[in-house]
Amino acid sequence: MQSLDDLFTELMQSESLFRDKEVLRHTYTPDVLLHREAQTKELAMILVAALKGETPSNILIYGKTGTGKTAVTRYVGKELEKKSESMNVCCSIVYINCEVIDTQYRLLTKLALQLGEDVPMTGWPTDQVFQKFKEALDRKEQVLIIILDEIDKLVKKNDDVLYNLSRINSSLSKAKVSLIGVSNDLKFTDFLDSRVKSSLSEEEIIYPPYNADQIRDILAQRAERAYMPGALDDGVIPLCAALAAQEHGDARRALDLLRVSGEIADRNHDPKVTEEHVTQAQEKIEVDRVVEVIRTLPVQTKAVLFSIVYLDRTRDLHQASRITTGDVYSVYRQVCKTISMEPISSRRVTDLLSELDMLGIVSTTVVSKGRYGRTKEIVLSVSRNNTYSTLVNDYSLKPLENFQIRTGYF
Repeated sequence: MQSLDDLFTELMQSESLFRDKEVLRHTYTPDVLLHREAQTKELAMILVAALKGETPSNILIYGKTGTGKTAVTRYVGKELEKKSESMNVCCSIVYINCEVIDTQYRLLTKLALQLGEDVPMTGWPTDQVFQKFKEALDRKEQVLIIILDEIDKLVKKNDDVLYNLSRINSSLSKAKVSLIGVSNDLKFTDFLDSRVKSSLSEEEIIYPPYNADQIRDILAQRAERAYMPGALDDGVIPLCAALAAQEHGDARRALDLLRVSGEIADRNHDPKVTEEHVTQAQEKIEVDRVVEVIRTLPVQTKAVLFSIVYLDRTRDLHQASRITTGDVYSVYRQVCKTISMEPISSRRVTDLLSELDMLGIVSTTVVSKGRYGRTKEIVLSVSRNNTYSTLVNDYSLKPLENFQIRTGYF
């Protein structure tokens, strides 16, 4: 058997179709952001106040995934910092991903650490951390712009930190703070206290989806730096763009397709990336997406989904009719007993089925049963085998590996 050392050496020496794969990552910010000139200018016009030593308005930025919100915000922030340095104006940008830093304590700790304060990651009262942050901030005249990406993830847990940050300027004598919230969810402000909502949304910028032509331009710009000359067949970029345009103009999806297509071609030692590689990449990305969504579901939702997977398999074996809400709830109760979990009500299970439908994991249809009322018929929309494997790999659902319904379903 070939040693790993030899394998790594061989792989390092093999020719790649890539010149710089990082250019296709979501974290990469190009020098020129195509088809977002208006949004870039609008953001710059709001933030220029920082260069005058004034407090920029708080901003909420909305748009679906892959519409350039984060890229534009980080790009303008980076350019603003560069300009402030050349003007000897103290202006700093702090970028925070609220999917990762999703509690008030962790957010305030991150801000305090950014300003050089030695704050423990746990153990202090939140008020003490906030006070430390304020003291460090107000030691000199400066403007701090805090970018809260995926702000909705923070809001759904608690909006206290936003209330405090949106009012912090009234307690500062030297420093000034501006907040930029970035979200895919146009309705997330429904969760906000009305006072927080009014102070956060002083300015709003909406990002429309890209169309197929715009995505093609973006991919061509990135591909020139990412791939070796002649590495792509002519149909690759148009196909990636067309597939992503179907996904509400998601440029991130397009970049993923272009990158994964190349990775597949590289592993096969193929001389070029072809449309067939794009098709394979599309399938792989979809499986990976579904696995990640399922992996992060709450355990009650996983139990409901497992019940659907189980019924889907038994339905095939017995050539039975479609799965109904009642079927799911019946199996779900036995699933809960197997994993020693308290079952929730049938009404709540119906709500979870709607959530799974919204995620694209199942498809539900309301049907009339005449005098028996209405019910939902449920169809699994994703791979049964991949879903089952992902669910039983969860520690809390491990006992379901050999699950069998105790009373005859049919």
